[in-house]
Amino acid sequence: MAHILLVDDDPILRETFGALMRRLGHTLYWAGSIEQGRLTLARERLDVVLLDLNLPDGYGLDLLPDVKAAMGAPEVIIVTGQEDPEGAAIAIKSGAWDYIQKPLTPNRVTLPLTRALEYRAQKAARRPPSVLKREAIIGTAPAMEACLDLVAQAADSDAAVLVTGETGTGKELFARAIHANSARAVSNFVVVDCAALPESLVESVLFGHVKGAFTGADRDRDGLFKLADGGTLFLDEIGELSPAIQKTFLRVLQDGRFRPVGSKRELSSDFRLVAATNRDLAAMAAAGAFRDDLLYRLRTIVITLPALRQRPEDIRQLAIHHMNRLCSRYGLPTKGFAEEFFQVLCAYSWPGNVRDLFGTLERVLLQHRGEPVLYPKHLPDEIRLQMLRVTGLCEPGEALRPETADSARAAVMPWKDYRRQALEDVERHYLRDLLEASRGNVVRAAQASGLSPSRLYDLFRKYGLSTRP
Repeated sequence: MAHILLVDDDPILRETFGALMRRLGHTLYWAGSIEQGRLTLARERLDVVLLDLNLPDGYGLDLLPDVKAAMGAPEVIIVTGQEDPEGAAIAIKSGAWDYIQKPLTPNRVTLPLTRALEYRAQKAARRPPSVLKREAIIGTAPAMEACLDLVAQAADSDAAVLVTGETGTGKELFARAIHANSARAVSNFVVVDCAALPESLVESVLFGHVKGAFTGADRDRDGLFKLADGGTLFLDEIGELSPAIQKTFLRVLQDGRFRPVGSKRELSSDFRLVAATNRDLAAMAAAGAFRDDLLYRLRTIVITLPALRQRPEDIRQLAIHHMNRLCSRYGLPTKGFAEEFFQVLCAYSWPGNVRDLFGTLERVLLQHRGEPVLYPKHLPDEIRLQMLRVTGLCEPGEALRPETADSARAAVMPWKDYRRQALEDVERHYLRDLLEASRGNVVRAAQASGLSPSRLYDLFRKYGLSTRP
């Protein structure tokens, strides 16, 4: 017997659907609004949630974070109306198990529901993420658990994996976890920094060379492809590859064969491919900046890592773990923390994600190594100021004190990071204004902005914005 939650404001549907669930031997819970759905999710352990997109108090997808954080992380089936052509795309992009179009007849509901329950049972029988070797991967947020579940699936195969996520989210850690939990763990994990590959030497670096192939080649040398034979080849920042190097990679990925520079015979390499990027490769491919055929080979399994601001419940654990490591490295006593210290950390947006958090903690430790307990005053001013802005005690445009401004000028970020952050700030402000103008109604926001509801939902999720009224 399964426990099913139907979130829909139609009382007639409640009765007919309840009768169907009783015939199937399941228990039905009903919520007529997002808020009632939240209360039920907090109170009951559910297996499947059938979620209508159009509810009296907002857009149905606003309930997804609560569903993912609920006990047992129930599967989601999206219910769409006939007048909603974007419904199917939204269901897929939101990670829902399936979607059903109204009217909800027994024939339309029974098979997707049965399949979702079968999938849930199979997922429970898999190797749980807790038994994975996950060194330095810290966190128990539902979004992280979902990523670790994908790591377990990837480790049991030789399929190519694409790890995506913002800078600093830990893409290489996840790539190493896939390798460490696979049958190839006894062989090499070879990292290729795609952003640093020199185009003039790429064939020598990747394929190797024989003695005398060019000036300075005084002996045979294996390339990175050969070093990865039997192990894992990790292509870091693959979105930075030039078109010429993309073609070079594709040739080898097709059959695993290559010829060292200066050699007359081909070699082969049996490696497992894992790639990582912070860029949208699909958008790049559509714009002609990335090869479609290479993208198809990379994304057999895709793991999208959440930004730190999307899993604030992990910040305390991350901070304690890393501060203890730092204290051990520098030979210092373990630090204590005031509760307010964590509150300020959780209020900050962490544009550089976990890497940004760890860098900040090291800065705090080195500046206040003699303090036995850390308080908010020990954190950098820009982090404390954002806390004040969140609580309304400081205006967004308020100037920093002179000494803070001096330190900010001294820490100028690279142009590429600055441009990305500036663009994100503009997008965030636009989306906030759009939500305010549309009063949280995604359909009206889509009409005003010219963007599809599915694209808007992606952006709202990216920036942690809620469409709740």
